[in-house]
Amino acid sequence: MADPVLLERWRRWRTARAESLAGPDSWLGLIGLFWLEEGANAVGSAADAAVVLPEGPAALGYLECAGTAVVWQPAAGAAIPLRTDAGGEPTVVEHNALAFFVIERDGRLAVRLRDRQWMRTQPFAGIETFAYDPAWRIEAEWQPLEPPQVMEVPNVTGDLKPVTVAWQAAFELGGQRVTLLPMNVSESGVFFVFRDATSGRISYGAGRFLNTEAAIDGRIVLDFNFAYSPPCAFTPFATCPLPPPENWLPFAVEAGEKRPH
Repeated sequence: MADPVLLERWRRWRTARAESLAGPDSWLGLIGLFWLEEGANAVGSAADAAVVLPEGPAALGYLECAGTAVVWQPAAGAAIPLRTDAGGEPTVVEHNALAFFVIERDGRLAVRLRDRQWMRTQPFAGIETFAYDPAWRIEAEWQPLEPPQVMEVPNVTGDLKPVTVAWQAAFELGGQRVTLLPMNVSESGVFFVFRDATSGRISYGAGRFLNTEAAIDGRIVLDFNFAYSPPCAFTPFATCPLPPPENWLPFAVEAGEKRPH
């Protein structure tokens, strides 16, 4: 039997995920990803704009890029320096139901374009999950790696990013000893990307994400009931990391989110 407190926490998590995906700023509302060049990048409905809008004026303005700094110069109005997502929440520029913001990936800048009224034409169908199963709440050993290991982590665009890993989660399941390498470790928690025998059949083919609380006294809790589909399961305009071969689990993790409709 599942702990009632954990079960209620899982239910709240599911509700929050559904509300986020159904909202105006959902990944489902993205309608474009445009890589920027150094200098001026035109934004508007003109076919030759660097950022092409589906409607509105031919020239809404332009984005001036210098390295990783970017300034929005509207056709009418004062210039506005924009924050990218490198330091947290990016600055959002809105035009009617459209909104765009700048992301930074390995020193390159791109614009993500969103239709905040996407729900009118494609209502969110929800997302299925496996039933909560306490057997998939696993306490693993949190082991240091000496020396640290460098993983080549691919993403959906085909790029490889080296990630230095100093820890691993190790556990035994069904007589098999397996390990998971984290993508990110901080004081607030640990982030994993993995795939398993459900990937491409029941769950999203490119793998799933899992956030955990920080390890305590050499132990870390991996609750796969909270495994979720990455943004690239919902839009082609995301740049998700893919699970490295080290994180391909040899069994079916029948917990967490299933493949989105």
